Amino acid sequence: MNHTVIPAGYEPALSLYETQAAISLIKRTFQDHLAQALNLKRVSAPLFVDPASGLNDDLNGVERPVSFDIPAAGMEAQVVHSLAKWKRMALYRYDFHTGKGIYADMNAIRRDEELDNLHSIYVDQWDWERVITREMRTLRFLQDTVRDIVRCISDTSLLVNGRYPRLRTQLPDEVTFITSQELLDLYPDLPSKERENAFVREHPITFLMGIGHKLSNGQPHDGRAPDYDDWNLNGDLLYYSPLLDQAIELSSMGIRVDSESLDRQLTLAGCDARRALPFHRMLLDGELPLTIGGGIGQSRMCMLLLGKAHIGEVQSSIWDAATRSRCREAGITLL
Repeated sequence: MNHTVIPAGYEPALSLYETQAAISLIKRTFQDHLAQALNLKRVSAPLFVDPASGLNDDLNGVERPVSFDIPAAGMEAQVVHSLAKWKRMALYRYDFHTGKGIYADMNAIRRDEELDNLHSIYVDQWDWERVITREMRTLRFLQDTVRDIVRCISDTSLLVNGRYPRLRTQLPDEVTFITSQELLDLYPDLPSKERENAFVREHPITFLMGIGHKLSNGQPHDGRAPDYDDWNLNGDLLYYSPLLDQAIELSSMGIRVDSESLDRQLTLAGCDARRALPFHRMLLDGELPLTIGGGIGQSRMCMLLLGKAHIGEVQSSIWDAATRSRCREAGITLL
């Protein structure tokens, strides 16, 4: 069910013209900071892939990719859900070495997404991936990388606030780390998303670790495909939105599977058939580099830094009639 909430007394701080200029400023600034902090090179990325390659992100395994035929090639193609797997193959093909990585603008269509303040069928994010060594596959390295990304976001916010003083976005400097099991132990009677909201109200920047494995209640905190993140070395970066009084997931990221963790997770997820796909065969044979990577939501970051109540204020998409009507009555212009 689609559900849009309009905060009481909400008025956009910036005009439509200022909003477009501010979005451009955020995107230019953040990607430059990210590239410098993580030693990344910008690359061109696909909008669609061959489904037989195994390169599309399966998300939770139930979302339907947008497919279309290509008569000139005599084949079908799928619009990407994300570039989680494609990036690792690109690092292999482009001969990137330890400590270096790539980032790209990722544009996707997730047609089964529910529509609300934070969700759209159009997804835009910075997808990044970096080559690491086996010795770097540690929780400490993951957390240090998260801190680097948080600093990039904070530095971008400071610059945008200086350009548009009416915003006054306040972001703390510290990130709190907690596992999904620890979060369940704290709030055993709350559903997963409400657990996130309750914790992030007290800890405005949180990295929630260990997404994918079943917890003590018999359920995973959230779904995660078994063939890109190592479920023991991944997480979601959550920011508290005072305007919406809830957590905003800005990034999903992690140290990627090696052959051992891929083998284990494919079986746990009941996805053993994927072992025959080209990408998975290369991973199981140890041919692809060890990496860390993730996606960082562009529109959600713009929402947070510009104090917007609805993601449709910072991206163009399609919305249901009830959402359009509700936003129009509240004086909110959807792009």
